[in-house]
Amino acid sequence: MSLYSPSIEKLIESFERLPSIGHKTAARLAFYILNSSDEVINEFVSSILNAKKNLKYCSKCFNISDTDPCPICADPKRDTTSICVVEDVRDIVAMEKTHEFKGVYHVLHGSISPMNGIGPNDIKIKELLSRLMDGNVKEVILATNPRVEGEATAIYISKLIKPLGIKVTRIAHGIPVGGDLEYTDEITLTKALEGRREL
Repeated sequence: MSLYSPSIEKLIESFERLPSIGHKTAARLAFYILNSSDEVINEFVSSILNAKKNLKYCSKCFNISDTDPCPICADPKRDTTSICVVEDVRDIVAMEKTHEFKGVYHVLHGSISPMNGIGPNDIKIKELLSRLMDGNVKEVILATNPRVEGEATAIYISKLIKPLGIKVTRIAHGIPVGGDLEYTDEITLTKALEGRREL
């Protein structure tokens, strides 16, 4: 039996549906909301509803944006001959923070994962291939995550693109800056060795 009233319990359960939110954090968030002013709550609810209503997928890269095409695809300074393929919209933000990549993106919205019932047709692979048909793209950079699913997705996409005569590259994986070899797992060390380069 819950120690909270049904209304509070329902609010806690709603927060628990969010990713990585356990019961204690959900309870803390629920009580924060309950102790907030109506103005703060209305602004919070409004921002959620506005985001849900106004955001859309970019018809070119499948980024989430207020505009279609998204600001990156609409930027004439971006190099459209180079496409960086990522699993998630948040990966674009991570790549953009480096200020190194000047091309455009393609968001798969997931990775191939037979264990979770996600096959090639469940993510945006067909849409990527159709982008390559105009002959403008010279390189596809596969920046999927270095997990089993990300690796499988990269290999699958690579096999589809190589016959088209387009250069396919994979981002390097290895030891993070500031990391110690003795604390690095064997998979990361293997990837670091595979991705070594001459100095």
